[in-house]
Amino acid sequence: MRTASVERNTKETQIKAELNLDGGEVCISTGIGFFDHMLTAFAVHGGFGLKLTVNGDLDVDTHHTVEDTGIVLGNAFKQALGDMSGIERYGSFFIPMDESLAQVSLDISNRPFLVFNADFKQERCGDYETCVTEEFWRAFAVNGGITLHINVLYGSNAHHEIEAIFKAVAHAMKIAVSKNVDGSVLSTKGVL
Repeated sequence: MRTASVERNTKETQIKAELNLDGGEVCISTGIGFFDHMLTAFAVHGGFGLKLTVNGDLDVDTHHTVEDTGIVLGNAFKQALGDMSGIERYGSFFIPMDESLAQVSLDISNRPFLVFNADFKQERCGDYETCVTEEFWRAFAVNGGITLHINVLYGSNAHHEIEAIFKAVAHAMKIAVSKNVDGSVLSTKGVL
């Protein structure tokens, strides 16, 4: 079964996540309304079951909560994928969101890297600080062993740009984690 259960407890955040790559209930609570909306969109568009509870030091700001959630979610994907055999490995997707267009390409390779090209004109979406979007995806990529390229090609509304990113990553991940024909590791090395 392609599932994971991850807990992370620090002085800044307490996080519990349950992930099912093949679907299931989606229930998200981070204390940041916009972030809940983005993570729900990610799970729904990826076809993932995701139960996520986060308690963070929101009296400071949203940084620790968002970044640590990326750490836990990356770890959950890595755990659910095991040795990464039997998956398509690569995924790319474009998502238009009104005036914005996001493009994502990724490789579940055990070689984490993030390329992030987005310039948000608004500093906030509700209580969510838009600058932490890059921190979330870096933490996700590093802890998930994913090479992740995110490009917002154009846009003017940060809500639309960020939502397009989350949905594009979801669809690219859905492609990459889908089962391949023979269950092999998609690598000339035979291992990832």
